[in-house]
Amino acid sequence: MNDNSEKRLHEVFFYGLYMDPHILQQQGVKPGNPRIGKADDFELRIGKKATLLRSAGKSAYGMLYSLTHSEINALYWGAGLTEYAPEAILVKAGDEHIAALCCNLVIPPQAGESNEDYKERLITAMNKLDVPVNIP
Repeated sequence: MNDNSEKRLHEVFFYGLYMDPHILQQQGVKPGNPRIGKADDFELRIGKKATLLRSAGKSAYGMLYSLTHSEINALYWGAGLTEYAPEAILVKAGDEHIAALCCNLVIPPQAGESNEDYKERLITAMNKLDVPVNIP
């Protein structure tokens, strides 16, 4: 069935604190179909904010959820995170390869930029969700 309604769901890959379903729910988002995912040839980079960078041979882990466009818009643009742009990436979840939206910083963090508080909170969230932690 072709569903072009505003209720249509899209697969979204989260690699930062938005992988925590409680944070999403606090933002008014109802994350559906949760799965641990792995994005090959990307690595997580935490500067002042987190992003994925293309990096051959590396992998970044996170959570896949099904969201509507309005939920995605609320999380990023409604929350003032306008430095992020959506892009389609391939994510492995179990034995499946899934095309998913992923929002990344348009301008990557500068060398030496860091955010230890964010990193600690992210590791806690990943451990809670049983997502493999491979943060450089």
